[in-house]
Amino acid sequence: MSGHSKWASIKHKKAVVDARRGKTFTKLIRELTSAARMGGGDPDMNPRLRTAVTTAKNSNMPSDTIQRAIKKGTGELPGEVYEEVTYEGYGAGGVAILVDVLTDNKNRTVAEIRHLFSKHGGSLGESGCVAWMFGRKGLITLNTSQIEEDDLLEIVLEAGGDDVKVESDAYEIVTAPEAFEDVRSALEQKGLTLDVAEVTMLPQNTVPVEGKQAEQVLRLMEALDDQDDVRKAHANFDISEDVMAALAS
Repeated sequence: MSGHSKWASIKHKKAVVDARRGKTFTKLIRELTSAARMGGGDPDMNPRLRTAVTTAKNSNMPSDTIQRAIKKGTGELPGEVYEEVTYEGYGAGGVAILVDVLTDNKNRTVAEIRHLFSKHGGSLGESGCVAWMFGRKGLITLNTSQIEEDDLLEIVLEAGGDDVKVESDAYEIVTAPEAFEDVRSALEQKGLTLDVAEVTMLPQNTVPVEGKQAEQVLRLMEALDDQDDVRKAHANFDISEDVMAALAS
């Protein structure tokens, strides 16, 4: 599996653990509120909100908390207004990194993001320096033990997906953003458990890193994911599965 996708799987497992401690609720509430503010409060008409609601439910967020967050986004309840900003920079070894944030204080957030890059061997760059290296895609991963490849490929293609790859013990499915919900729904209707299901920024090419640089890149990604204002962090690193598993543990 590509480094980016492997990291997405690790983040998913980490988020499940963090959710049990309530650690992810702050970010989920911000995402629910912002998604509702941008596209309306009806999940059936707002794909981003629908994804946010599904993620919140999977993290055992109470329904009344979800509804309050949505109503803050639609203006039915008072609440913070978060600005969406993307920062760009480089990690160790020249790895390109995009950081999507939701913030109520850009000056504070950019200072914290810059500090994290510097602390872990990277540097924050100018707007546009790495965004051209990524494309917006739907990404879904699931364990290969659940279904045969040919059967999965048939489901994915019929639902409008682009590609299925097999890496180690996981399938990696890529879709156009507009086909993501149809593909996810088709897979879930077959009773399949999805490890990762998100619309994200996938790198067009990857940069191999190893040794100390690999450790610095993963520590930076972990630090960015732990920062309260960060919605998602995307990178184009390629680190071997053994190295990534050892460092992630």
